[in-house]
Order: sequence, then structure tokens, then C-alpha cells
Amino acid sequence: MSNKENTSEEIDLGQLFTLIGNVFNKFFQFVGNILKGLFHYLIVFLQFVQRHFWKFTIAAFIGLIGGGYWDYVSEPVYKSSMVVEPNFNSVQQLYNNIEFYNELAEEEEYESLAEALKISLEDATSMKEFSIESFSDQTQKIKQFSDFIQELDTLSQKMVDYEDYLKNFNNINAKFHKITIESRNPKVAKNSQYAIVSSIENNQYFRLQKQINEVNLSLQDSIIGRQMEEIDSLQKFYRKIQTLEASKPEGATSINLAEGRSEKTPEIELLDQIKQLKTEIVELNDKKANTSNTINIISAFPNKGVLVNDFFKRKIVLLPLLLIGTVFLFLFLISLNTFLKGYGKE
Repeated sequence: MSNKENTSEEIDLGQLFTLIGNVFNKFFQFVGNILKGLFHYLIVFLQFVQRHFWKFTIAAFIGLIGGGYWDYVSEPVYKSSMVVEPNFNSVQQLYNNIEFYNELAEEEEYESLAEALKISLEDATSMKEFSIESFSDQTQKIKQFSDFIQELDTLSQKMVDYEDYLKNFNNINAKFHKITIESRNPKVAKNSQYAIVSSIENNQYFRLQKQINEVNLSLQDSIIGRQMEEIDSLQKFYRKIQTLEASKPEGATSINLAEGRSEKTPEIELLDQIKQLKTEIVELNDKKANTSNTINIISAFPNKGVLVNDFFKRKIVLLPLLLIGTVFLFLFLISLNTFLKGYGKE
């Protein structure tokens, strides 16, 4: 009985190993077939390139000559950038304005562009492209998340974490934004800077928001000023009481202002409050400085733009690639048509 069981177990193990071996063999055959197929198509592609090598060479040569001449006769393009910090939720309007300017430049509506930017028609004609993008690093995102959390109630703070905040973070949420202008006139960006900023500053809604903010900051300033005066009066009162206590004869009834209160003396508590108020004053002054304008200019447009000399934007690079791609597509379609005609006959 024992010999039969051992024989049965050996047969089962043998079948299991055979099954596992077959699975591995099929897997390696599958991978091998894929590699063979890829190698086959690679050889077919190289044969195609070999047959039409001189056609591609001629296309590249024509592209180099034509692209080089195009670059030579083309006017140079200059790029200028400005970094700004929008306040009072004006960032969306700023993006809309930049997109509007770019559409006018693309559609060659130079008269409207000159009117919008308060520049000459000649300067407007030289403009090629407007763009804007967020300018934010990880440290700024963490600080913005901290400020965002502090504005929420306790329940909402538990429901939001940093990962959720990053998933919903977009260009509008960034603190700083970079405006870029490409133009054939290196000085036109500087000339249009005032109009770009004032288009937001003169908006009635944002002017109202700025006025309300100034009123609120002034109110906070006056409240902190009154609190400082009250604390100063209390300090004088405590010093007067201490002077009176020191001048009393021994055995007389004394006044203890700290009786029944915390371990801190009234003087220490007042000093803590003064320290807190001074911190609030510093924060208030920072807020006044940061919100004095609807658009804070962190880095203005330079007086003269930088020459755009990007290698992959030069015509001597783009035109050969375009011609080679066109020739390749044309020859591929011819080969495909020949293959389809022969496929039916076979």
C-alpha cells in the first residue's frame, strides 16, 4: 500500500514539473517571437532607408540650404520675461488678458493690439507671441498649503492633506507668474509693461477690492494701536501699585494683583501680550507692502530682450526634418500601395 502511494506522489510531482516546464517554454517562445518580429521590422525599415538613401540625402541637403537662407533673411526674434504676483484673485483676469493679446498678435490685428497696449503701430507689428505660466517651486507650494489650511475650520483641516492639495493645484493657485513676450523689437516688451499691469489695476472690481483691503488693514492697525495704549496704561498702573506697596509700613495690608491667577505675574503676561502684538504689527506691515498694488512686479521686463537662438527652433534644423519626413511619408505610401496591390493577387 505504501509503495503505491509513493508511486502516485512521484507521478503527480512529475506531471507538475512537466506542466511548469511547458509554461516556461511557451513564455520564452512568446518573448522570442516578439523579438524576432521586432528584428524583422527593423531590417525591413533599414532596407527601406537603404533603397531610398539618396532621396533622403537630397531632401536633407535642400532643407539645409533653404533653412539656412531662411534664417539669414529672417529678422531676429527677442524674448523678454516679467515675473508678477497678482493679488485679490486677479490672476484669472491676467491670464485672460495675456491670451487676448496673443490672439491679436496671431491674427495680425495690430491696430487693436497697439490700442490695448498703448504702443505705436510699428511696435505692435513687431510682436509675435505672448505667453504666461506659473512660477512656483516646492517650498512655495508648502507655504501656500500652510496658509490655505490656516484659513479653514478644524473639521475642514482634517479632511484635507498635502497630497489632495497638490492634485488640485494648477496655474491659478501659484503665487508667482511669468509673462513672456517674443518680438522682433527688443525694447517693445518694456514699452508695453505699464499697459499690461494697468489693465488689471484699473479694473473697477479689483480697485474696489484694493480699497476694501486698505480699509481693513487700517482698522486692524488702529485696533492694535489701541491695544498697545491700553497695555501701556496697565503697565503704568502696575508700576504705581508696586511703588505704593513698597512705601507701605510693615504689617499693613498689601494688594496682590496676581492672587488666584496663573503662575505668571501680570507684568509677565503684559510682556507676552506686547510681544504678540509686535508680531501682529510685523505681519500687518508685510501684508500692507504685499497688497499695496493689485499686481506686484517681482521682476520687470528688461530694457532690452534676449535674442532667441534656440537650436531646435532654427529653420536650418526644422526644414530638413520637415522635408525628410515628407519624403519618407510619400515613399511609404507608394510602398504600401504596391504591397496592397500585390497582396490581393497572392
